[in-house]
Amino acid sequence: MPAPPRRQPPKSKYTADRNIPGAFEGETVTRRRFMTLGAHTAGAVAASAFALPALGFAAGSAIFERPKVRWEAVGVPDEFPDASYVPKVITTVAGVGEVGKTTVYIRRYNPDIDTEEPAGAPFVVLSTRCMHLGCPVRYTEAAQRFICPCHGGVYDFEGKVDGGPPVRPLDRFYTRIRNGQLEIGPRYSVNGALKRFPSYRDPGQDLDGIGQYLYPGRFSTPKLDS
Repeated sequence: MPAPPRRQPPKSKYTADRNIPGAFEGETVTRRRFMTLGAHTAGAVAASAFALPALGFAAGSAIFERPKVRWEAVGVPDEFPDASYVPKVITTVAGVGEVGKTTVYIRRYNPDIDTEEPAGAPFVVLSTRCMHLGCPVRYTEAAQRFICPCHGGVYDFEGKVDGGPPVRPLDRFYTRIRNGQLEIGPRYSVNGALKRFPSYRDPGQDLDGIGQYLYPGRFSTPKLDS
């Protein structure tokens, strides 16, 4: 009957005992392995820096209670034409004075011009916040364009990007008619095809392609059925 195989003694934890080239006395981890672990750790930290904010925003949208929707009357419907814009000042953040106010441009929906129906009443309400870095844009009647004076962003009559660095069209606002008045509600964002997203994104956040998944909506956006 053959003798059972001899049990091999466990390997030493010290690199010098294992005859590893360049090992130091008392060393338990090789320099190559140490550098490999360090590179993997740095990669994990870098990946977390991108993933955790997105996960936080996504989780926040489902966990935290959103603020109440505010509606503000801006005038009678007949005040707004369908071939030009009328500027109005509205309050987007209550309780902070002039800082919480912004200018919006309003016109009636025109099926001969518009490629996407607005959300709510048949009116188009565009934000003046440039989708590059947030500078205020102005509507130029002669050119029928919205122009940002900061970095040369240009938007066409519908608010789509026509030139410069902006990554998406101008944000829009929900609308409704109440007691004979046109009322403006929360802001929402659109992508290059004017597809509506229920909440808004910050300037510089592209909503086409993978961008719509990288930049989830803010959980501080007022909750409104889409």
